[in-house]
Amino acid sequence: MTQAETTSGNQGKVIWVTGASSGLGRSLALALAAQGHSVIASARDEASLSSLKKSSPSIMALPCDITDESSLQAAREKISASFSGLDQVILNAGNCEYLDFPEPDWSAIRRVMEVNYFGTVNCLQIALPLLRKSVATRPHIVVVASQVTNAPFARAEAYGASKAALQYFYDSLRIDLAPENIDVSVVNPGFVDTPLTRKNDFDMPFLMDVEDAAQRIIKQIAPRPRSYSFPKRLRALLLISKLLPGTWQKMVSRDIGKSEPSSQPTQDSKL
Repeated sequence: MTQAETTSGNQGKVIWVTGASSGLGRSLALALAAQGHSVIASARDEASLSSLKKSSPSIMALPCDITDESSLQAAREKISASFSGLDQVILNAGNCEYLDFPEPDWSAIRRVMEVNYFGTVNCLQIALPLLRKSVATRPHIVVVASQVTNAPFARAEAYGASKAALQYFYDSLRIDLAPENIDVSVVNPGFVDTPLTRKNDFDMPFLMDVEDAAQRIIKQIAPRPRSYSFPKRLRALLLISKLLPGTWQKMVSRDIGKSEPSSQPTQDSKL
């Protein structure tokens, strides 16, 4: 596929989607490609990316490890060789591990932060110079956080903290990049039906179809909002944690049991 330069206006954009091997990232990549955009799909799973690439001639597979500097530098060189810049980046890759008390694996906190927070910031460092080269009127940075930050959940200390860090970082980044006409949006999904969330052994209220979630995100980020949280019903439910913290603690202590931890980077999330 020839990918010589970025496009703007009514033409397709050049969009980099991280965590695109499965789940939400894969659905986003496919939906964006179907709209006529050139999509750079990255993840660690080369086999899954190869399969994704076969689904559309508009998708370029870009295997990389977002926690590895040399891997990201190689990715940057590949993007630069194929495009003159980026119009949009959707920073979606993430990892979820639970802390099981009374004897948690404390190293899980560092693993989750390395992927969800530091890995996402690593991608930003690669993407920002390429976004500045975009011929689009206003390049766009989108980061996928989570509604988990609206309420404390049992065993979600590492995951929730990493997503809260993302929210603050990118809220601040929007202010700093405004003079450059680069927009920043934070997306906070609820429970999405993906290979990772299927491992959960607790009830997931308002569980959404992954393709529906991807379409919602694409539609809602078009006007460049500061944030977009969905579904609204879940957001309303999570307000209980602030209005009635004692009641919320009893709810989550009763309903959320142990689930199988995952250490594989993925665009999917517990919440």
